[in-house]
Amino acid sequence: MSLQDDNKAIVGRWFTDFWGKTCNLDVVDEIAAPDMLLKYSLHEPRNGREDIKAFMTDFRAAFPDLNFWGTADLIAEGDYVVGRWEGGGTHTGPAFNDFLAGGLAAETGRRMHFTGVTVLKLKNGKIVEEIGLDDGVTALTQLGLLRAV
Repeated sequence: MSLQDDNKAIVGRWFTDFWGKTCNLDVVDEIAAPDMLLKYSLHEPRNGREDIKAFMTDFRAAFPDLNFWGTADLIAEGDYVVGRWEGGGTHTGPAFNDFLAGGLAAETGRRMHFTGVTVLKLKNGKIVEEIGLDDGVTALTQLGLLRAV
């Protein structure tokens, strides 16, 4: 297999095991670099395995049905892999204060469903950064943190 095929396999596993319907946090220790950067417009950037695991633990507690899935084939070039996705979940859990636009009280029952594109950089078989451009305006509007005009 080529470097690009190897990288796509790693990212495919990340999307399924970390972002997918059921989250296995062990995957963070297995395929994320110790100082990995996770950055999306909805949240503060996360740095390092423990910070990323804490983020996902809180996110999934607040949105127990959280799920993201790919919507197109992954594209790889050198150390980079790009993926398109969609996903969301229903806020039926505890208060969640990780959105940059504000927090949610416990169990609002609000549902978010949105799309995005993510660029992941890999080095020596580990994900060193995941930077995504998401439709945060849609998600925040659905959650009531932004008001539609």
